[in-house]
Amino acid sequence: MSAISVGQAVVLGVVEGVTEFLPVSSTGHLKITEGLMHIPVDDKSVVGFSAVIQVGAIAAVLVYFFKDIKRIVSAWFRGLTNREERYHHDYKFAWWVICATIPIVLVGLAAKPLIDGPLASLWVVAGSLIGGSAVMWCADQMGRHKRGEDDTSFKDAMWVGCSQILALLFPGFSRSGATMSTALILDLDRVAATRLSFFLGIPALTGAGLYELKDALGAGVGAAPLAVGTIVSFVVAYASIAWLLKFVAKHSFNAFVIYRVVIGLGLLGLLATGTLNA
Repeated sequence: MSAISVGQAVVLGVVEGVTEFLPVSSTGHLKITEGLMHIPVDDKSVVGFSAVIQVGAIAAVLVYFFKDIKRIVSAWFRGLTNREERYHHDYKFAWWVICATIPIVLVGLAAKPLIDGPLASLWVVAGSLIGGSAVMWCADQMGRHKRGEDDTSFKDAMWVGCSQILALLFPGFSRSGATMSTALILDLDRVAATRLSFFLGIPALTGAGLYELKDALGAGVGAAPLAVGTIVSFVVAYASIAWLLKFVAKHSFNAFVIYRVVIGLGLLGLLATGTLNA
């Protein structure tokens, strides 16, 4: 019997789609939802399932930003053979995304036993939700929001790319929250920070999903729940991306900070009373 049913896959797909790109931690919300449905959060196949359905959310990014991605990838290929093209921002940006992905790949491979084991605890999720909220609030206050997407540099991309490691090691911190906060500290405006977070998430999350696919299928999750969860996350994530870009253009991240703190405190309460098993 599959460790996750089709019905549960639908619920988890919705949670993944809504939270993947909002700075509230998709991993944290998935683990909380799994705990409420009595799915073992540290089960190898469940961890794999969570990574695989992220591919649906990434597919939503590919579709939503198709024109931008096509322009950047085309510039990269042209630059490989044309010296003049290498001075264009799109060519450089493509290389920056590649380089900024290397640190999280290395840490992910080296720390996988910890990530799949002790760090998968809901206690870690609760603490990371609250701690990450403080970081996000400070970043939003500190940032001068004066630089746009065209003003990004290699240093920006590397700092933002490395910040993804925080979410990898501390589920609940939020990959989007970590990358957006770092970009804000570097004085990028909220829209530029959000778009940079999207682009840097594509290779990291796609690679994680493909890497975990064998564990999800081989360790107890059926193909049907995986397919359903991935498709649902794609549809919901597409709507979430459109909403988020409109929201950050006019609002601060304070609403997300408050929400994270409330969820984190609520989770601590559920764990302390034994309602949820860590």
